[in-house]
Amino acid sequence: MEHSISKDLLLMLTDADDHNVIIQVGENQNTRDFRAHSNILRARSHYFQIALSKKWVTKRNNEDVVKYKKPNIDPGVFEIILRYIYTDEADLSEKSGTDIFKLLIASDELLLEKLFKYIQDYLIENRVTWIKQNFDFVFNIVFKYVSCKKLQEHCLASICEDPHQFFSSKNFPSLDKNIFYSLLKRADLHIDEVIAWNHLIKWGINQIPLLKSDIDEWNETDYEDLKKAISQFIPLIRFSEISRADFYDNVRPYKAVIPHNVYEEMMKFYMKDIPPISIISTPRVRRPLKKLIKAQKPFLMKTVKGSVRWNPY
Repeated sequence: MEHSISKDLLLMLTDADDHNVIIQVGENQNTRDFRAHSNILRARSHYFQIALSKKWVTKRNNEDVVKYKKPNIDPGVFEIILRYIYTDEADLSEKSGTDIFKLLIASDELLLEKLFKYIQDYLIENRVTWIKQNFDFVFNIVFKYVSCKKLQEHCLASICEDPHQFFSSKNFPSLDKNIFYSLLKRADLHIDEVIAWNHLIKWGINQIPLLKSDIDEWNETDYEDLKKAISQFIPLIRFSEISRADFYDNVRPYKAVIPHNVYEEMMKFYMKDIPPISIISTPRVRRPLKKLIKAQKPFLMKTVKGSVRWNPY
């Protein structure tokens, strides 16, 4: 009869009585004690190498068993993790998106890199619908973890495909500046440049406490504060992709927050068709292809120093 090491270790986890670690997981009414073996925990997780050191654990009743608490992990999630530690297996097919996401965060905390990578890939490949339905929750969490690079990229790509709902959400004005910078920097952000500019102004205003909503009531200090808030984003705006009319209506009122040389280059561009030097002029796909082609039909295409821009005039 064939026996696998994983089955033997699972039997050791579930049936053996020689455990020397008790891990109390959960809090309040949702707690559970898990029995395990310190040697296996240390061998499989660098986290437990540290956590089960003498500095962090306490003996129970002067016995050889040590007790350790993990109140921030759900018992159901930890059960999957402990099984994985012993068997190197994790079956996620019957788990909800919420539980899988909790498992992702827990595996990152416990430094289970192989499991973390597997769960991240599994979410992207098999729980796309759940991610869309819980996008705000997922988005706000994954950007707190450096290790969630794939999920971060997945979220950014999803926004780029259809950014209007995201930018119009109530949470957008408080978006972390590094995330917003990453979005504006992308070439596949499907949004008109003037709309990107308007969202930048909206975001910038929200960063300044007590700033009045009516621009007519602003003073020099207000403009200076907004300029500081959005200065690092200015190079990301393709001003040459904004029409004359939109520039006049949406950009000109905020002339004071734009560096003088940038504004002057735009004036030369509009008035004398002189290509800007310090302004990004290479267009990016700001709208889905079908809409972009439809919108470009009445336009003329010009080449400026190897780049292509669409000019409605």
